[in-house]
Amino acid sequence: MAQSTDDQQALRAPTGTHDILWPDSWRFEAVADRFRALVESAGYGLVQSPVFEYTAVFRKGIGEDNDVVGREMYEFVDRDGKMLALRPEGTASVVRAYVQHRPPLPWKAWYLAPLLRHERPQAARYRQHHQVGIEALGVADADLDVEVIWLANTFFSTLGLRDYSLRLGSMGDAACRPDYIALLLTYLDARRDELCPDHQARLATNPMRVLDCKRPECRAATEGVPRLFDHLCKPCRAHFARVQEGIGALGIAATLDHRLVRGFDYYTRTTFEFASGAIDAAQNALGGGGRYDGLVEILGGDPTPGVGFGIGVERVLIACEAESALPTAPPALDAFVVDVAGGDAARDLTAALRLAGLRADRAFDARSMKAQMKLADRSGAAVALIVGPKEIAQGTVLVRPLRAEATQRAVARENVVATLLAARVGEADA
Repeated sequence: MAQSTDDQQALRAPTGTHDILWPDSWRFEAVADRFRALVESAGYGLVQSPVFEYTAVFRKGIGEDNDVVGREMYEFVDRDGKMLALRPEGTASVVRAYVQHRPPLPWKAWYLAPLLRHERPQAARYRQHHQVGIEALGVADADLDVEVIWLANTFFSTLGLRDYSLRLGSMGDAACRPDYIALLLTYLDARRDELCPDHQARLATNPMRVLDCKRPECRAATEGVPRLFDHLCKPCRAHFARVQEGIGALGIAATLDHRLVRGFDYYTRTTFEFASGAIDAAQNALGGGGRYDGLVEILGGDPTPGVGFGIGVERVLIACEAESALPTAPPALDAFVVDVAGGDAARDLTAALRLAGLRADRAFDARSMKAQMKLADRSGAAVALIVGPKEIAQGTVLVRPLRAEATQRAVARENVVATLLAARVGEADA
């Protein structure tokens, strides 16, 4: 019996999600591997937190008056009657883990995590996407902000990206922000009717959000808004100046942006965002972050400063594709073993090659020589290692190049691994 349309839909990936298949998944792995190598070289260690948390982690950490919490977060009651939420962002989960386990400070952590939000699906925005990020807790020094920004910038450049920019801002702190918010509210309240409907209704709860609104009416209404930069307290001004000095000394160009308030309530002082110039401007944010010196306390810990960032992997991959910044194909196999003498040689040879760090594959099901050679060619392997009854008797393996004009030759079985390793070294030197 034919399946109904609803049944067919239920057996597909949910709306707003996507499968990442080989070889596209290799590019995903390449981004993750380069990020790991970079941040671990700076002393950051991997932390893995649950994909779901008690809802309070995000409602308290991100803030109730937030689109992510109010409109996009997946919430559900589990079978124990507990209210849970699928992780919509990375920082609150990592900070919750710190509060719970209390690792020694300073604590420098990195993560690779799926994030889930019930957003309107569109190009480069998925309801499940992946993020790499770092969080550094226990240090208030502005130089740590510089390190965090440098790591994000270096990550993009090592991927080969060139067409991207950095915006930098400061949100002040508990000493100077309240006075600024009062000044801002007075300014915006006089222009309430000019704001978009959302911010007309929510102006009193968080007027700073208006600054980051992309709708034309809000942009026009805030054109002459007082700048927080001009109202920072002395410590915040010094902190911000040190960040600017530090990134400048490291050769990182940045545009100061007084509207850069980011999306979450936990940010204090430094905020920053990287954007690609190679992809559509509506979805060009690659990632960003900032300082969140009050978040640990909000989630039940002792006052502990923190700073970090999150970077969208899918968005980075789109930027890489636009700039041709990553190879489009994974490394080819070094060898494909063709065994027409029973399969023992294929079993043993592939194991030996792989243990030596070589990429090797083989055929199964006792296929014919012709069928195995077709698979070898399709695999992209550099050579076919052919073993038949003759080679078994002589203790040799026939090495047949598949991608270069070269003559096949017989190699002693015990020398095959060394021969292929020497060939790889020769290719690297060339």
